[in-house]
Amino acid sequence: MLKMKLKTFVYLLLCFYITSCSVSGVEEPVTVTYSIAGHIIDSIGNPIDGVQLFYGKNKYTTSDFNGQWSISNLVGKINIKPKKENYIFNTAEIEVTKTDTNIFIIATNNNPITEEILDYQETLNWLQNMQLANGLLESAENTNFVSLYDNALTALVFIQQEEYKKAEKIFDYFNANIHTELLNNTGGFYQFRNKKGENGSRTWMGDNAWLLIALNHYHDALENQKYQSLTTELEKWLRSLQDTDGGIWGGYKENGERIHKVTEGIITAFNAVKGYDDFHKNIIRYLKENRWSTNEKLLVAWPENPAYYFAMDLHPLGYGVFEDYPEYSLEQANKYLNTQTATLTGKPVTGYCFDEDKDVVWLEGNGQMAVAYAMAKNVVQKEVILKEIEKTLIKSTLHENSKGIPYATNLGTGFGTSLLWDHAPTTPAISSTAWYIFAKMSFNPLEMGRQKNIPEKDKFWMQDLNN
Repeated sequence: MLKMKLKTFVYLLLCFYITSCSVSGVEEPVTVTYSIAGHIIDSIGNPIDGVQLFYGKNKYTTSDFNGQWSISNLVGKINIKPKKENYIFNTAEIEVTKTDTNIFIIATNNNPITEEILDYQETLNWLQNMQLANGLLESAENTNFVSLYDNALTALVFIQQEEYKKAEKIFDYFNANIHTELLNNTGGFYQFRNKKGENGSRTWMGDNAWLLIALNHYHDALENQKYQSLTTELEKWLRSLQDTDGGIWGGYKENGERIHKVTEGIITAFNAVKGYDDFHKNIIRYLKENRWSTNEKLLVAWPENPAYYFAMDLHPLGYGVFEDYPEYSLEQANKYLNTQTATLTGKPVTGYCFDEDKDVVWLEGNGQMAVAYAMAKNVVQKEVILKEIEKTLIKSTLHENSKGIPYATNLGTGFGTSLLWDHAPTTPAISSTAWYIFAKMSFNPLEMGRQKNIPEKDKFWMQDLNN
């Protein structure tokens, strides 16, 4: 009994000693804190700002312009509740107990008819309303000017919107002119004509390539070969323009003179012609030897003119056309960034110029950049570009509930020193509006032709990057 009492006394004394040490600060327990962060997006990946995330009584943080948010110094179990007027979320509450910096929340606008959605719908309305009885579309209102390229782009929009009959009206027009144009004289469809289809001028290779791209998308979407003869003859003509050095001649002028080789058209033809054979292999050889800057690691536009050695559109188009093309090429397009005042809206607009003159914001090219950033899954940068483009939206003077994007923000020069036409900043344009719509849909019209399984040894852009 005495031994038991002695053991109990020693035990209590030991407990008192340990407790005293703890109180004195020698072994005080450490409070563990953690941090969390995440991203709030809508169903198609657009960032949502202004969402309040509550995590305690009167405690909250707010998502920023990029949809990002973070909370630090949390202890124990915390419940996060997102909240924003007119929005519902895929989760009403998130329980967290430890560090997590990759929390994704999807927000849905419960009142979806927003001004942004209405603007987008009205651009689609404008393209539909611009189609003439013969299937063609004027490149801008009241111009009596029709571009093959613009009609090919519009056909691609119609196909993506499942407006197949409207796309067919465009294709039917050119299909009816295979023998009078495509297979006549030097070949190819005219680049320009009036809205009656008359007074055609020069055959530009790049525009014919875009028509072939649109036809490829149509046949893939409907799983038919309705315009097989048209696609076959277009491909034959494009192949016939290849020079012995692998480059592609730009087409023919009205007098039959050959048009010089243009990089933008060459890579478009590379994309338009299906598969990967000697035609494609020789194009890559030509680009490597004649249209590639080993210093800048970029495609070259105009080697004969150092002042316009590079062109902005080769950044997004190169990224859209070639597999494993370096994403840094998009960032390098920042050298064309400038800010101009939109002629009609009076708003300052920041965007990319055609070249390093930086005297205009070229809105078609900005749409191309937005598409490229969508491909790169850089949703934030895509949205930044689109918000700038949307500052230039113009109401149609011909059609109700219709809007479009002008070709440029203001008068200035295009690529090189050539002046833009008078209505470039004041009338909705097909090309700018179509690329804006592609970006809104996150649709790359070059993606189908991009899947060519190019041999690794032929991807000189990858080899140069690694050297």
